[in-house]
Amino acid sequence: MHSPDHEFSCIDCGRCACDGKDGVYPDFCLTAAAEEGGRMGELAAEAKDLYLHDPQDRLVAASSAQVEYEHYCAYTRIEEICDFAARIGAKKLGIATCVGLIAEARTAAKIFRHHGFTVYGAACKVGAVPKEDIGLDPAFSKVGPHICNPILQAKILNEKKTDLNILIGLCVGHDSLFYKYSDALCTTLVTKDRVLGHNPAAALYQAESYYSKLLK
Repeated sequence: MHSPDHEFSCIDCGRCACDGKDGVYPDFCLTAAAEEGGRMGELAAEAKDLYLHDPQDRLVAASSAQVEYEHYCAYTRIEEICDFAARIGAKKLGIATCVGLIAEARTAAKIFRHHGFTVYGAACKVGAVPKEDIGLDPAFSKVGPHICNPILQAKILNEKKTDLNILIGLCVGHDSLFYKYSDALCTTLVTKDRVLGHNPAAALYQAESYYSKLLK
């Protein structure tokens, strides 16, 4: 059921005609709107201009397309990151990790170093700031006495002048703050989901069955 003020967009489309330009666009299609001009057309033109004339944007877009084309359904995520990082000329990689996934982060660092990258990491509890210091109730300490500190993680990696930062298991919201304060481009290797073994897509696949509670 859609609310009366529901505004249709790409997430309401099942055709994805924009992927191959060989289908019929729905009435609310953003691609069709862009082709017709108006504000959507202006936004599309602005984006295309950045791909064409901003050196970094062009390099990142082209490199990611090359990785996809050359290793489609063949490379794992970490292999794709290694290839992508090399293509954009990254030499020093930053890892922003949850302390709960420090073992995984150490393994990732070992792999990145094996591929010739310099690696520097910052864990989420860096600084050991008590939760009470930011006004949280002492009860919050039941799951650990110190706050996650994504702003400091980002500032440390900024100080180390990393070329590409890789997130490993930062909590929802903490990852948002890290993205906000990181000077370098970011990508994510592991998305935290404690319940589903860090595979949040599983809840989407089971939304009509085991996780139907999400739609109630």
